[in-house]
Amino acid sequence: MFQTVKRIIRWCGEFRGKLYIGFVFSFFSTWFAAMPIMVAAYTVGLLIQGRLERKWVGLSLLVIALLVLLRFLFSYLQARFQEAISYELVARDRLAIGEALKRVSLGYFQQVDTGNILNSITTGLHTLENMGIRMVDSFIGGYLNFLCILLCLLAVSPLAALISLAGTALSFLFLLLVSRHSAVNAPVSAQAGRDLTAATLEYARGLPVVKSFGQGGASMAAMRQAIRDSRDICLKIEWGFIPANCLHLLALKIASVALAGAACWLALTGTLELPMMLMICFFSFGIFAGLEPISDSAHVLSVINNAMDQLDALRENHFIDQDGRDIPLERFDIAFRHVEFGYDARTVLKDVSFTIPQNTSTAIVGPSGSGKTTICSLIARFYDVTSGSVTVGGHDVREFTCDSLLKHISMVFQNVYLFHDTIRANICFGRPDATEEEMIAAAKKARCHDFIMSLPDGYDTVVGEGGGSLSGGEKQRVSIARAILKDAPIIILDEATASIDPENEHLIQAALSELTRGKTIITIAHRLATIQNADQILVVDDGRIVQRGTHRELATQPGRYRSFVETRQRAEGWNIA
Repeated sequence: MFQTVKRIIRWCGEFRGKLYIGFVFSFFSTWFAAMPIMVAAYTVGLLIQGRLERKWVGLSLLVIALLVLLRFLFSYLQARFQEAISYELVARDRLAIGEALKRVSLGYFQQVDTGNILNSITTGLHTLENMGIRMVDSFIGGYLNFLCILLCLLAVSPLAALISLAGTALSFLFLLLVSRHSAVNAPVSAQAGRDLTAATLEYARGLPVVKSFGQGGASMAAMRQAIRDSRDICLKIEWGFIPANCLHLLALKIASVALAGAACWLALTGTLELPMMLMICFFSFGIFAGLEPISDSAHVLSVINNAMDQLDALRENHFIDQDGRDIPLERFDIAFRHVEFGYDARTVLKDVSFTIPQNTSTAIVGPSGSGKTTICSLIARFYDVTSGSVTVGGHDVREFTCDSLLKHISMVFQNVYLFHDTIRANICFGRPDATEEEMIAAAKKARCHDFIMSLPDGYDTVVGEGGGSLSGGEKQRVSIARAILKDAPIIILDEATASIDPENEHLIQAALSELTRGKTIITIAHRLATIQNADQILVVDDGRIVQRGTHRELATQPGRYRSFVETRQRAEGWNIA
């Protein structure tokens, strides 16, 4: 518990001053909550002894009212200083994790389930946001306030102080049991939550396939299991939490009764004056009020500790560009030198070497799984090579930061992703500072201005997640407009026209011509019309460059490319008999 409290205080960073001031206000708030009891006990004592003066009745009511107002004032000040801290910190951490995820290798997302990442950023940080500061205040404030009341009791009655201390010590032993139980089960609970998030995402993403195959029951199996596991671990934690929590509360209640009994006995023996006896009796009902909720703190602190472990694991991943720097480029040629690369144990590229001169077009062809997309991913440094080197403008891509490298590269993919935002925001994604005129000019070059203007809100039309409210051709043209507006000197086209219908193909080709004019072009394609005019063609097979040359040169040589051309000609020339 103490380690987690220290960890949360360290997490507060520059807000620790506010946190400590909040503790002070919390302390005074508790004291001003206790002082009316003292005034009331003193007044009742005077009344019983027959020494109560009329003027004291009004004065005591006024003092109690003032103390109540002061209590709420300090409670308000505590909330003002402390409540905003977690929201500030969690917002900062979410942005930091977003920046960190942007800088890790894409291989990280193959090793770590998306549900785990989502659960850590949402559930983990949500726990910190809502419970972190409150649990620390409850833990520290509860014991700090008890210590002060204990000193007061010690001055009035050492026996009463000893009883209070004994009850608190016994309850603390049971709190350690709560903490130990929570520490064991918190990671299991967190994993169950991550599994549930992952299963829910998988179910939602797979619904089109589920519906098309009529397998609703089968698709729910994993989600049902995840829900059952989450329920079972929550119940297990609860059943394990209840006995120790009840013993903790029982120890405090017994101490309260013993405290009241001791005060009465001391008064009967003449050791304690009546007002002091009444004060201790009144206090016995509330002296442990700040300690009772600490059982919840002990449990939640273990959950928070586990959540912080998950977040640290996200933040501490090896940044692919942690040694990189911003390098200005004067030329934009690309070279692979004896590159080898693989995903985990599977080798994909084997001793790949080639050069792409500046302002030329290079087409990469080959069968599925041969390594074409991997080559493009290495140019953009989505991954680092296993051995060899990839250079852009004469510099190894490992010398760059991701941002400084990618500002020179625009990519258009076969599967276009548009953000759930306006078309304007999607086109300007690569250049947020672009003017309205520049954005419209890019859209016109991409042949998408006309269909955008026909939409209800034009460029301010919000597209669905992934661009789902647009057709495939429309999404493709918006993505090309995005790339045109960025105006990067290197263009990578990964099957950009593979799934486009014939009606849209000429528009896409015209848009690509605008995009690639005067650039260094790398194209992955299967359509002959797309690749036959390239300055060079690289034929990839089983992770190796098996042929290179122009279309005319390769089409006359026996080998993989000529076989590819003949297959494509047959496929593109088919007709219905």
